[in-house]
Amino acid sequence: MYIQNQREHQQYLEQFIALALKEDVGDGDHTSNACIPEDGRSKAKLLIKSEGIVGGVEAAQSIFKHMDPDAKVTIHIKDGKDVSYGDVVFDVECNSRVLLMAERLVLNLMQRMSAIATLSNRFAFEVIGTGAKILDTRKTTPLLRYFEKWAVNIGGCHNYRFGLYDRIMIKDNHIKACGGITQAIHRVHEHMKQHRLKLPVTIEVSNLNELHEVLAVKQVDRIMLDNFELPILKEAVDIVDKAFETEASGGITIRNVYAYAKTGVDYISVGALTHSAGSMDMSLKIV
Repeated sequence: MYIQNQREHQQYLEQFIALALKEDVGDGDHTSNACIPEDGRSKAKLLIKSEGIVGGVEAAQSIFKHMDPDAKVTIHIKDGKDVSYGDVVFDVECNSRVLLMAERLVLNLMQRMSAIATLSNRFAFEVIGTGAKILDTRKTTPLLRYFEKWAVNIGGCHNYRFGLYDRIMIKDNHIKACGGITQAIHRVHEHMKQHRLKLPVTIEVSNLNELHEVLAVKQVDRIMLDNFELPILKEAVDIVDKAFETEASGGITIRNVYAYAKTGVDYISVGALTHSAGSMDMSLKIV
């Protein structure tokens, strides 16, 4: 993730929680305010209703603590651990109104993060022993990227660039708009020199002819082999011969990811980790 230290991490969480509550609570939870005494306290437990890898436990704890500094959260199962139907991930005791206001935010976030962590864990398991690393992409829910990429980490896969600002990635549309591969690479380096940038450079190629052009120009860190059929991908990896990092993308599923990894490619980027993960079934029940 792009935030590396605990202080920035906590600040980001606080900002997110404040915005999420503004969206959901508005000028007040009038149902709870009408039904629940202001000083009431309640206990609840987070129940799992399906199997997978749990994610978002730390985030849930932060939500309760943000809303009620006296909240007591007892964690039984940490982020990244296996869960199955009936497991209790944590118990929480806090102000009753806070508990009811926080419920949906906690569940929405944990259901999403747990599903992503679960799918990421399945992909990571498939490539064990191959040397290939599974990467996420920018195919994330707007304003939830931080949490979705966090969940990818929890599941055992790796983050790629966080946004447009932390890596150069020359894709097919850049190449077409620029006039060609060679021109695009040269312009990228002119831009970085002019603006005193030092960023890793990835370039996308769609066939072996484009690959050979990149190898002639050099000046990149990684070559993304996009939508290559497996035999051609293996040939391309052999042609590069470790001169640059290689990455496979496009059409990669849980069923074929092992075959892609066996070609010797260094990285495999999978947009499905975040855009197709769904949500894990769970509930927060007052006891």
